[in-house]
Amino acid sequence: MSEAVINKTSTSSLHTTLQNYYDGKLLLEMEKRLVFYQGGQKKTLPHGSGQVVEFWRYEPFGAVTTPLTEGVVPDGQTLSMEKVTATVKSYGGYVATTDLLDLTGVNTQVNQLVHLMARQGALSIDHIVRDAVSAGTNVQYMGGRTARSAVTAQDVLVIAGIRRAVRSLEKAGAPKFNRGGKGYYKAIVGPDAKFSLMNDPLWEDKGKYQQAEQIENGEIGKLFGVIFLESSEAPVYAGAGASSADVGATLIFGEDAYGVVDLGQVGASPVRTIVKPLGSAGTADPLDQMATVGWKVDGFAAVILNQDWIVRLEHAIEA
Repeated sequence: MSEAVINKTSTSSLHTTLQNYYDGKLLLEMEKRLVFYQGGQKKTLPHGSGQVVEFWRYEPFGAVTTPLTEGVVPDGQTLSMEKVTATVKSYGGYVATTDLLDLTGVNTQVNQLVHLMARQGALSIDHIVRDAVSAGTNVQYMGGRTARSAVTAQDVLVIAGIRRAVRSLEKAGAPKFNRGGKGYYKAIVGPDAKFSLMNDPLWEDKGKYQQAEQIENGEIGKLFGVIFLESSEAPVYAGAGASSADVGATLIFGEDAYGVVDLGQVGASPVRTIVKPLGSAGTADPLDQMATVGWKVDGFAAVILNQDWIVRLEHAIEA
């Protein structure tokens, strides 16, 4: 029995139109799934600007209580700002397959692989942001505990903990996100923390307001002036509490609490699809048997800009 004929192209790279199509598909598919990333201050990383991205943290001006004197120019104010830097790194992954590519048109199988690569890319970017912002020094514990190891199985997330975190942010002057003319802080919770919070009678499910407001990735509702976003990737410290209780972390933050490298827009993004057709490896693939589809972010980083503007609220995982 003879071998099946493999339909392939001899082109070693994608046509520009196809490349743009797959790049756009990858970025848009990733953006639909990003939760931790979307809350950060976005900083563009121009091509050729090196491996360090710079963010600027500005100190707010205090109140002016001295009246102006007629005809006298007052002294100017000193602008206080601090540079925060992060080292960008490249990330990516690929899948190898065979007898796959027909690059004369948009291929259904390649489309599916780009979809899978986008899911992995979004998961990877959100993990990077999560790990950076979860390492903050501004920590509170449910139940009045003073350490993660003291959190008991009864110290689940309740509104009292949210209120204390909001009070801390407000006392620190953390700016709120503006949406529809109203100011909100944001919180990222895991499924277990959501389970605990939704029992509160003050909980406002997104179904009650989603027609009037722009809904964000993972948004599930509002409570006490906080917009809640759910992520299955929220931090969990297995067995780290008292009597080996699992401890979860809810992140509550204001605007500009942390920064991320901007993933940009379709056509101008560090995110790209890399498709290698059969035979593109030259002598490394002498019988045109190998093809790959991959994703890559040429440079990305995340960093906390103001420790006082983000609270990590640690609590028990409700059974």
